Amino acid sequence: MSPVFPMLTVLTMFYYICLWRRARTATRGEMMNSHRPIESNSRTSPLKAEVVQYAKEVVDFSSHYGSENSMSYTMWNLAGVPNVFPNSGDFTQTAVFRTYGTWWDQCPSASLPFKRTPPNFQSQDYVELTFEHQVYPTAVHVLETYHPGAVIRILACSANPYSPSPPAEVRWEILWSERPTKVNASQARQFKPCIKQINFPTNLIRLEVNSSLLDYYTELDAVVLHGMKDKPVLSLKTSLVDMNDLEDDDYEEKDGCGMDNLNKKFSSTALREGPNNGYFDKLPYELIQLILNHLTLPDLCRLAQTCKLLNQHCCDPLQYLHLNLQPYWAKLNDASLEFLQARCTLVQWLNLSWTGNRGFISVAGFSRFLKVCGSELVRLELSCSHFLNETCLEIISEMCPNLQDLNLSSCDKLPPQAFNHVAKLCGLKRLILYRTKVEQTALLSILNFCSELQHLSLGSCVMIEDYDVIASMIGAKCKKLRTLDLWRCKNITENGIAELAAGCPLLEELDLGWCPTLQSSTGCFARLARQLPNLQKLFLTANRSVCDTDIEELACNCTRLRQLDILGTRMVSPASLRKLLESCRDLSLLDVSFCSQIDNRAVLELNASFPKVFIKKSFTQ
Repeated sequence: MSPVFPMLTVLTMFYYICLWRRARTATRGEMMNSHRPIESNSRTSPLKAEVVQYAKEVVDFSSHYGSENSMSYTMWNLAGVPNVFPNSGDFTQTAVFRTYGTWWDQCPSASLPFKRTPPNFQSQDYVELTFEHQVYPTAVHVLETYHPGAVIRILACSANPYSPSPPAEVRWEILWSERPTKVNASQARQFKPCIKQINFPTNLIRLEVNSSLLDYYTELDAVVLHGMKDKPVLSLKTSLVDMNDLEDDDYEEKDGCGMDNLNKKFSSTALREGPNNGYFDKLPYELIQLILNHLTLPDLCRLAQTCKLLNQHCCDPLQYLHLNLQPYWAKLNDASLEFLQARCTLVQWLNLSWTGNRGFISVAGFSRFLKVCGSELVRLELSCSHFLNETCLEIISEMCPNLQDLNLSSCDKLPPQAFNHVAKLCGLKRLILYRTKVEQTALLSILNFCSELQHLSLGSCVMIEDYDVIASMIGAKCKKLRTLDLWRCKNITENGIAELAAGCPLLEELDLGWCPTLQSSTGCFARLARQLPNLQKLFLTANRSVCDTDIEELACNCTRLRQLDILGTRMVSPASLRKLLESCRDLSLLDVSFCSQIDNRAVLELNASFPKVFIKKSFTQ
């Protein structure tokens, strides 16, 4: 054969590699100079047959700042055409996640991180959007109107949510990803990352965000999907090399492959035979275990294939005391759980957050796993695990007698009656029910039987009829409570606050943000300050009645205060804030956004006097 042909083959391979690497190395700086919005929800360019469409519907998300019964600051604002863009500022018509910065990691309610989390997995929240037409994506534009830079991953799904028949296979592909990066601007922008080409059409897009580097809540206005109806000429299937093997840094594909082949890797018996294992034969068993403790789960899978000695170490249940499967949500399925089963008989911490959706994990598969691996469980994270039903909670209550920490955050598809089973977990110390459909009767039963609770989150639980009754039960039964989240509870009054403050003197963290029925004139906030001297975090967000008297009571009685949010009050002056800052030397966060008496000049003066405190003053243009 002529030597020309091999040379052409090599050049062709090099050309495709260059194209692929260029598509993978997009930066956040790639933005449009023009803010001209697209005129319609969906249109087609006649030259390239490109379809351009806004999101039709928001189908899933992990958290939002807004209420479940309104549109203000909710993820549902991402559907349709822009409401705010190209304007900048804080607007209620945008989508806002619940947290920002590192403040939530510094609260008494913060959980310890899981070991073995891949360093490149840094997603904190997500939102999934559907579009009218399935297309081969050519671009995804995110319209950010306030504090941009939170989006770190964009994924596409092969499943069509509007198809009448379920797909035979569901695949997620990463279109673009990047580590969290500080954006030194709060103005609006149209974020246009350079995305990877995929070989299937999609109308389901997922954004994952990390807000840890932001100075305030990020606000998203709309998402625009560009794509072709017909498959482009250049696709992954035409490549001459396996793109997954080119970049070892890309944890999404490297670790994804590891989880994809979890069954085969763990069950393989084709291990290398040899006369000895080199220096590993001379090392103590415990030392090898300690070394392997630094590997991620997919790396353990790979290492198990090298020799019998390391296979024995990689399959030792002591390697799986803390098992974080959240980073592999896009690949984890029943088969993965089945082959992990034998190695997880001693597991104590288990994170299945975000996993199992769209049929990846069945109720039967989850039940089989817990029946083998639940006896030693102390901590179970199940945030946004929509495969859960009443049977699953019943299995948890029966198979996990030692459970102390249960997170059901945003499991909004769980039926109300399912929560009755939680009351059987009498040893619970931490319970997260944010954005669930727990009802009052079930919650009262939980509080009655779970008297060891130290951390309780009831934020955005809209099915509870009377929060005063709940607060009274908490005060009577949960004497050890240290943190309580009542974010957006709709009807708690000064009576409930009085019962709470009298019965839970150990409280260090209390979130009463967006509780409209609390009024400072009743003395409820002053009572809190006098009876809860250990308070480190207090959120009174959007309570316009908070006044100077309340701030002065906090200054006198709550000297350990670290975080205070009084966004929206009209009755607090710079003088009382100065007293607070002088008294509370550990204060690190003070949100005075939209406080009418606190102007920018006052904030600058306070910042100059107390430079260690982050004083936030938001604005609207």
